Amino acid sequence: MPGLTIGDTIPNLELDTTQGRIKIHDYVGNGYVILFSHPGDFTPVCTTELGKMAAYADEFSKRGVKLLGLSCDDVQSHKEWIKDIEAYTPGCHVKYPIAADPTREIIQQLNMVDPDETESSKCAVPSRALHIIGPDKRIKLSFLYPASTGRNMDEVLRAVESLQQAAKHKVATPANWKPGEPVVIKPDVSSEEAKKLFPQGYKSVDLPSKKDYLRFTNV
Repeated sequence: MPGLTIGDTIPNLELDTTQGRIKIHDYVGNGYVILFSHPGDFTPVCTTELGKMAAYADEFSKRGVKLLGLSCDDVQSHKEWIKDIEAYTPGCHVKYPIAADPTREIIQQLNMVDPDETESSKCAVPSRALHIIGPDKRIKLSFLYPASTGRNMDEVLRAVESLQQAAKHKVATPANWKPGEPVVIKPDVSSEEAKKLFPQGYKSVDLPSKKDYLRFTNV
């Protein structure tokens, strides 16, 4: 089965979670969902990551984004693990559901398998994968890290902001962009259309090619 990638519809799987059974499409609803997998409960990097996700939950919520964790252990193990997560990150509360996948079938359907770890352990092991799913139930962005590398939640939040700006306006975000900074107008927008879409104006960068394609504006 080919792996899921950007633009693919997320399978409408039914999951057992720490907050009961859910179907992915129902959980996404009309908003965004960050679905993130972890190699296992009671593991060091994962414990730090789930705590950070909980600490950032309000920021994601402000942007209409819900969180959904996934780890291969069972629901009862997840509930015990949450106590450690909250103890390690004082002030955080894990309010988002964590799905169970003891048979390792879900991670394979969601393209969240770490090939290196799986080869050495002879069974499917989750990678540190993360899909941002849009209201249309399609994958808008994916991060795929090896089990050894923890994710940067500021980058996840930045990516969400970028996706939402692109969905709302005909823009893209340049390298190292941060919310509030100028964005670039997409190349398929003509100069005439740009004037209508961005009445606040835009600035074109004078390049050696003299091609008017690098146009910055504020939205």
